[in-house]
Amino acid sequence: MRYKADVVKAIIKEIELQKDYLGTKEIETVYFGGGSPSVLSIEELSTILQELNSQFHIITNAEITLEANPDDITEEKLRGWKNAGINRLSIGIQSFFEEDLQWMNRAHNAEQAVNTLKLAQTFFSNITIDLIYGTPGLSNKKWEENVKMAISLKVPHLSCYALTVEPKTPLDKLIRTKVYENVVPEKQSEQFLLLMKWMKEAGYEHYEISNFCLPGWRSKHNSSYWQGVYYLGIGPSAHSYNGTERQWNVANNNLYTESLSKSILPFEKELLTPTQQLNEYIMISLRTAEGINFNTLNERFNIPREELLRKAACFISTGKMTADEMAIVLTDEGKLLADGIAADLFY
Repeated sequence: MRYKADVVKAIIKEIELQKDYLGTKEIETVYFGGGSPSVLSIEELSTILQELNSQFHIITNAEITLEANPDDITEEKLRGWKNAGINRLSIGIQSFFEEDLQWMNRAHNAEQAVNTLKLAQTFFSNITIDLIYGTPGLSNKKWEENVKMAISLKVPHLSCYALTVEPKTPLDKLIRTKVYENVVPEKQSEQFLLLMKWMKEAGYEHYEISNFCLPGWRSKHNSSYWQGVYYLGIGPSAHSYNGTERQWNVANNNLYTESLSKSILPFEKELLTPTQQLNEYIMISLRTAEGINFNTLNERFNIPREELLRKAACFISTGKMTADEMAIVLTDEGKLLADGIAADLFY
């Protein structure tokens, strides 16, 4: 990373300037992610954690996660990360097949995917990996082998995502020019249903649309997002949320470091209306195993249980949702349509 020292210095300054943002000094989770945080040296990671602890208070059993790619992982780094205070790794495996990794233009190979994961497990018990499904050419058999590999390696947490093709990206161009096949939504849905079946059979809890874990291994950090807990994002492009407004930092590293050198916080923000806050609660809670809690809906937003049940009646009658006295929850079939169902429930 160019000008890495300047960015780290700016991050330290931003932590100081944002020390009152959360309204609390206690930090329960820290997440080094987005971009490539594993390029930071052990000393730089330690410096950032020390500054966080000086301006806030990282609780004793805090979950402290670092994202890393298999090609970044070495025994020396693993030992250094653990000594610095990292206690959870998020490893971007994506696939255990060589041809898939080449197609995705990943820097690591299939052998590294397995070997670095095994090496990481000698230092960390709390590990999550990412897997991608729904890519052109990925058969159900290969997808099953990917998932079964993760299960056989006893990975306690998996995040699994369908491939999305963002407009104006190199992948989008390759698909539009017929160099690559396009994704097939029906195939992605089929592989998601199979994924849910395999993970359930293996004893994993499907606690959020894209996330699965063995009992006791939910991500505290990710769960906070879905529970609407306030969070502070530090660094270029980082997002923050305090219940009533959302803010995001400038993405450009130079603009970020230049602003912080003048003690100016380089962000834009959006004030959320009560209706936007309600719709956000509907959207994020519907993604979870617990679903939309009727008491929370009534206490926070003054929406009675009966009103939401009326809005959701068509989804309940068609088997996309279930409801009891406490909450309304998506079924496996409903999870295929989560975003659309949430939108139909919006106010």
